[in-house]
Amino acid sequence: MTDRVAARGTDGVADRDFEVFRDAHGIPHLRASDELSLLHAQGRTTALDRAWQLEVERHRSQGSTAAFLGREAVDWDVFARRVRLDDTARRCWEALDEGTAAWVRAYVDGVNEGLPLGAARDPRFADTGLTPTPWEPWVPLGIWLSAHILFAGFPTKLWRDRVARVLGEESVDLFATDGPGTSGSNGWLVPGDRTATGAAIIAGDPHRFIEDPGIYQQIRLACPDYDVLGIAVPGIPGLAHFGHTGSAAWAITNAMADYHDLYTEELHRDGDADDCTVTARGADGTREPVARHTETITVKDGDSTAEIEVEVLETGRGPVVVRAGEDGADADLSLRYPPRVRADLGFAVLPALLRARTVADIDRALDGWAEPVNVVHAADTEGGLLHRVAGAVPLRDRANRSRPVPGWDPRYAWQGWAETAEEPVQGFAVMANARGIASPFGVEFAPPHRANRIRELLSGSADWTAPAMADVHRDTYLASAGPLLALLPELDGLSPEAAALRERLLGWDRHMAADSTEATLFAAFRTAVTRAIAADPVFAGLASPPTGPSVLHAWQFLVPKTGYALEGLLTTHLLPELDRAAHVRAALEQTAAATAGTPDTPWSDVHRLAPWQAIPDPEATWPGLGGDHDCVNATSSVPGVTDLTARASAARYVWDLARREDSLWAVPLGADGVPGTPHHRDQLPLWAQGALVPVVTDWNKLTKEYA
Repeated sequence: MTDRVAARGTDGVADRDFEVFRDAHGIPHLRASDELSLLHAQGRTTALDRAWQLEVERHRSQGSTAAFLGREAVDWDVFARRVRLDDTARRCWEALDEGTAAWVRAYVDGVNEGLPLGAARDPRFADTGLTPTPWEPWVPLGIWLSAHILFAGFPTKLWRDRVARVLGEESVDLFATDGPGTSGSNGWLVPGDRTATGAAIIAGDPHRFIEDPGIYQQIRLACPDYDVLGIAVPGIPGLAHFGHTGSAAWAITNAMADYHDLYTEELHRDGDADDCTVTARGADGTREPVARHTETITVKDGDSTAEIEVEVLETGRGPVVVRAGEDGADADLSLRYPPRVRADLGFAVLPALLRARTVADIDRALDGWAEPVNVVHAADTEGGLLHRVAGAVPLRDRANRSRPVPGWDPRYAWQGWAETAEEPVQGFAVMANARGIASPFGVEFAPPHRANRIRELLSGSADWTAPAMADVHRDTYLASAGPLLALLPELDGLSPEAAALRERLLGWDRHMAADSTEATLFAAFRTAVTRAIAADPVFAGLASPPTGPSVLHAWQFLVPKTGYALEGLLTTHLLPELDRAAHVRAALEQTAAATAGTPDTPWSDVHRLAPWQAIPDPEATWPGLGGDHDCVNATSSVPGVTDLTARASAARYVWDLARREDSLWAVPLGADGVPGTPHHRDQLPLWAQGALVPVVTDWNKLTKEYA
């Protein structure tokens, strides 16, 4: 680790008193004489380990990635400018209380101290010509916004609008799969009366797109006021989502709430393109002023650069993110989202969580949470338990949740903020994005399969231990296969090959296990069914290309939408003209013919990890995995498109309230963000197998790196 060790910088930070220790996996454990020194240490250490990642995320939040990543990054940069991520981050920063602002600033000062040293470790800076620049204090807030601007799934409203136009209003929710493309998580709370120790256990795993470096960072933060270990987001101070203070612990999943709205705008321009006044239709036919300015995006193009001018418009509802006439869009659409309206992300909660000693402390802190909207589990050593929703959800007309609504109609204006929900913990508490405690706040939720399976597995014992939680994490049972397999027995007139395939599928244990060959056959069959149904004439009007910015296209492709909604499409009464049996028969015959005479293939041979990288490495090799999108081990393929997985557990955790040192965790890659270093991918083999890494809490068992 000597490449990370460097002399402390100056610039007013020489009085910061902290130590950096590492465990056998390079996970940083930070100890400081006071809280601000600790936050400085967190920023500095993160910059040393993750400089490339931090700078990529900073530029994403500012809409300036094309300057070093090239033309492929332009679409995101245009979206980031139009949705006003950086400006919103500044607003939220300016609204922070003095204590939280000082807390964030200490972290940013640490980042700025560590960035030059971290950049010197990573060849990608030299390869792209990127030179790190000092962060402004609002950058962490911008990174948080950038990571979650699409979390609420507002692009789905474009898809629902298309479905309603093509198939009728009654079909608006026909493809509801509850959005596995953007987010998802498992979490469960086992009370003390169901554990071997008599103390609660909290476990789970957030599902996100897997990135290299990983989006989550294992870390420990200790000062005289607290000693907390948990999973941080690089670029964000503290531990927003997952933490264990010793006497209390918490974890979250995405609540699947709907809290971002799209408004149809009628815009009018006066003047020429370079100097014009823009107004929007208001109530009673009035014209309302629209804020307008232009920004310039620099684009790397080989050895030269080009510039693209972006017009930024904002109505009284919010920034205009879809432009009529661009990318097939037939209307201007503005986006209204709580951080821009409230100038608040909930960052004041972050220091409060680190200081929490009890569930009551966590509960009080989370009353101030804003973005994103989460379901929370918490427990403490006194027996306290918590299951609640936290975040800002606007009160407005129900139609706002489904589709774009007219911006000029007062009926669709926001009318305040919803009260969040809390439920008593009775038996096991499970959160897996399904309907439940967050139902009043959303439209589409995850199918119940993961939540039901977790409850079923937990009910098998009243003597749970922390290590046994890994068996739940890695479970591969695919309950969503049932409706499709149920159609097979009634098929007649099959070829011998198709009949033999049917028997194999009906005899399959429905586990998407890494070594299962039947899982591979089922996935091929499911793909054939998905494509056949998507090609049915009834859906012809939905097959046209997506509209709006390309950043929003993933929510609008017919084949993936069909694959994720397959259960509902196979059972709905809304499409009597859809001959499901014919499509299933044809798909079975097609799959049988394609696989006849070929060697059986284990699922992990085709279901391989495909993480996102800012600069793709064509020579990188990635492991094969078990699981699938409706398994507890939710390694998401895209049915009908690919068996590769880009979404999976971005971290796994087990918080033991009896003995914190018995807690466990893992991330997909490792603690170090620099390719080729010992801890860049050292957890990957363990993670791929569903294994966990022990948490180390004894300072004497750690290696001091910096003091």
